[in-house]
Amino acid sequence: MLVAASVIIIAAYVLMILGNTAKIPDNVLPLLVVVLLLGGVAHIANRMFAPDAISVVLPIAFLLNGLGYVMITRIDLGTLKSYQQHFAPLQAAWTAVGVGAYVLTLFIIRRSRDLDRYRYLLLAGGVVLLLLPLVPHVGRNIHGAALWVQFGSIRFQPVEVAKIVLCIFFASYFAQKRELLTIPTARLGNRLVLDPRPLVPIMLAWVFAIGVMSLEHDIGFSALLFTLFIGLLWVTTGRTGYLVLGVVLFAGGAYFAGKYLNQTHVRIEDWLDPWKLRNGSGAQLVQTWYALGSGGIGGSGLGLGFGAYQITYSNADFIFAVIGEEMGLLGSTMVVVAFLLLVGAGLRIAQSARSEFAKLTATGLTIIIGFQAFFIIGGVIRLLPLTGITLPFVSYGGSALVANYVLIALLMRISDEGNAAADEAERVQYEQEQDRRSRLLTGS
Repeated sequence: MLVAASVIIIAAYVLMILGNTAKIPDNVLPLLVVVLLLGGVAHIANRMFAPDAISVVLPIAFLLNGLGYVMITRIDLGTLKSYQQHFAPLQAAWTAVGVGAYVLTLFIIRRSRDLDRYRYLLLAGGVVLLLLPLVPHVGRNIHGAALWVQFGSIRFQPVEVAKIVLCIFFASYFAQKRELLTIPTARLGNRLVLDPRPLVPIMLAWVFAIGVMSLEHDIGFSALLFTLFIGLLWVTTGRTGYLVLGVVLFAGGAYFAGKYLNQTHVRIEDWLDPWKLRNGSGAQLVQTWYALGSGGIGGSGLGLGFGAYQITYSNADFIFAVIGEEMGLLGSTMVVVAFLLLVGAGLRIAQSARSEFAKLTATGLTIIIGFQAFFIIGGVIRLLPLTGITLPFVSYGGSALVANYVLIALLMRISDEGNAAADEAERVQYEQEQDRRSRLLTGS
C-alpha cells in the first residue's frame, strides 16, 4: 500500500508539472527515490516496533501528505512570480522530520500504559505548551492569532503537541474515574444521582485550556478541544445527558464568542454573508466557491487551475479549494474518503484496544484527526464558520505535520498491542482445543 501511495503521489506530481510547463520534470526520479525511501523507513519501523499494528493507517496518511506536497508545489509555481515564496521544499523537509518523529515515537513508547503512569506530568507539559505563546518576547502573534513561539530562527505552534498531550491526560483521567462518572452514587432526597465532584478537576483543566485558547484568539483549537473533551466523556460513560450538556455549553459559548470576541464575530459574519465583506476571509470564501464551481466533476486538471491558488493562505487554510478546482468533485471526494478511512481505522483500533485507557486514547486521537478535517473542510464549503485550522497531513505547516505523525504512531502502538493480545488469545484457544481433541482420541 505504501508503494501504491508513492506511485499515486509521483503520478500526480508529473501531471501537475506537465500542466504548468508541458515538460516532464527533471527531478522525478530523485523525488521517487526520496518518497520510496521515506515510506520504506516508516515501514521498517512498523515491522520492527509494531509488527501486529493495522496496516492501513500509515499508507493513508502518507498518501494525504504526498498529495498535499504536490498541491503546495503547484501553489508555489502559481504564485512564484508575484511572491517569490518556496513552501514545497520546507514541506518536504518537515515530512522527513515527521517520519523521523514517527519512528522515534514507536521506538520510545513500547507500551501505551507507560503514558498512563505520567498523566499529571503530561498535564503540566500541556499547560506549559499552551502558555508559551503568551510569554513576552517568545510568543508571536501572526494574523491575529497568538499561537506561535519563536526561538532564534525556529518558529512552531506548541498547541499542535498540546492537543495530543491533553488527549492522553483526558483519556487517563476518564479511564480512572469511569465508574464514578457513570454510576449514580450521590443522594439527592430519595434519589441517587451522579456525583459531580469527579468532574471538577477535569472541568478545571478543560476550562483553563479553552480560556488560554481564547486569549490566543484561536477559535479552531478551542472548538477542537471542546469536541475532544465532550466526545471522550460521552464514550467513557455512554450517557446521552453529557452529550446534551455539551451541546448546550457549546451553543452558549458560541453565542458569547460571536458577540464579544472580535475575531469570532468577524468569522461568523463572513459565514452568514460573505458577499457583504469584500475583504478578508469573506472575499476568500467567495473566491473559493468560484474555484470549486469551475472545477466541476472532474476538475480543471492538475496544474491547470487559475483561481484557487491565488487565494491568500491557499497552501494552508484553503488547500482543499485548490484540490477541488484542479481535481474536481472526484478528487475532493477521494480526500474526504481517505479521512473517513483513517477515522474508521482509528475507531477500529479503539475497539480492539487492550485497556480502557488505550481505548479512550485511540478514540481521542481519532476525534482530533476526524474533527480537525471536518472543521476546515466544513469551513471551506460554508457548512461551518471558517476556523483557520489546517487540514491534517495536507496543509502546509511543520508543527502540524510532525505532531500528526506522532499521533498516528501512538495509534499504531495501541493497535499493535490490541492485535498482539488478540492473536495470543486465539493461539491459546487453539492449543486448548487441540489438547481437548487429543484427550478425546486417547481416551484420557
